[in-house]
Amino acid sequence: MSLVEDARLDRSHFDIISLEDDPGDREFWRSKTPEERMQALELLRQIVYGYDPATTRLQRVFEIVDLV
Repeated sequence: MSLVEDARLDRSHFDIISLEDDPGDREFWRSKTPEERMQALELLRQIVYGYDPATTRLQRVFEIVDLV
């Protein structure tokens, strides 16, 4: 399973706040390890771009060159 399929959203913990209010996001992310931050970043990237690392691969391009 991908990270996106494993992620669950707890809708009971939502708050609507003003952009001027300081929600403490910096302190939250500073309390996380670099590995946890990278996992969160990868989850967001998969959500936005629909990327599945298990099935996505680099495209191969072949070119036939005539050697004269």
